[in-house]
Amino acid sequence: MLKNLSFDNPIYVLAPLAGYTDLPFRSVVKKFGADLTVSEMLSSNALAHGSQKTFHMLEKSPLEDPYSVQIAGADVDVVTQAVEVLNQQAGIDIIDLNCGCPVPKVVGHGSGSSLLLDLPLMGKIIRTIKDKSNKELTSVKVRLGFEGKNHIDIAKMVEDSGADFIAVHGRTRVGKFKAAVDYDAIKEMKKAVSIPVIANGDIDSFEKAKWVLEHTGADGVMIGRGAVGAPWIFHQLRTGNSDVAQSVKHSIIMEHFDKMIEFYGEHGVPMFRKHTHTYSKGFRGASVLRNEVNTITDVTEYRALIDDFFKNAEMTL
Repeated sequence: MLKNLSFDNPIYVLAPLAGYTDLPFRSVVKKFGADLTVSEMLSSNALAHGSQKTFHMLEKSPLEDPYSVQIAGADVDVVTQAVEVLNQQAGIDIIDLNCGCPVPKVVGHGSGSSLLLDLPLMGKIIRTIKDKSNKELTSVKVRLGFEGKNHIDIAKMVEDSGADFIAVHGRTRVGKFKAAVDYDAIKEMKKAVSIPVIANGDIDSFEKAKWVLEHTGADGVMIGRGAVGAPWIFHQLRTGNSDVAQSVKHSIIMEHFDKMIEFYGEHGVPMFRKHTHTYSKGFRGASVLRNEVNTITDVTEYRALIDDFFKNAEMTL
């Protein structure tokens, strides 16, 4: 395994989440406790065709060590080209294949969770990545199945195809993000294979993360939506303490804002509004703050306002 990624103890992973887990957000959770960060999902086709937008999404923070890049694809030749492009990029430690995305435009191209309908093809693509990649590790993100569960077959195919570890979202594709997460099925997958298994799905608090680790016996947890608006969940897990001082939350929020401006320039201001809305939930005066930030475009003015708000913020009763 990588020198900075050991499964001797449970690892804490930030899940890729389109529109949220960009470089600024990843750098913040990495600084405050995540063991592993993963790029937003990238199209193999876009990589193979040299899309500049996709190359921009590949960029990583110096803090991101190790760093995983997630790709989606259903054509062996195109995936091979994408891997060859990634082979020329320094600073990538893991290539992750997405076999779990339920979004219709991804599934419609045969990628994401569509691969769960054709396990031999899924296995062939995993093996292609493993054989062609010059990165240290290959991983796979899956669901429990497409319509029905065939999670044991999926887990064994991933392992037999040479993947080093697997992350499991505990729903089928049909379950999308609404159905109850089947943590028992993740536990069964963990027992069925010898490679590390990371549990994912509805892990939205420090307490839930600890329970999932204990219940499933998984080698780590992957947190996505549960970290949006509360990236300090990784700080809680790293310190083993559910209490997070407001001063820590304040420093995390300001670090996130500063990284957004550093990466996106002035455009980082309107982009940070959605984060301000989620960060301020439950605080006194949140609705007033949300109205104010919606009209501010100046970096200095925006920063001063949120700095003052979160420095002195009080939770509503």
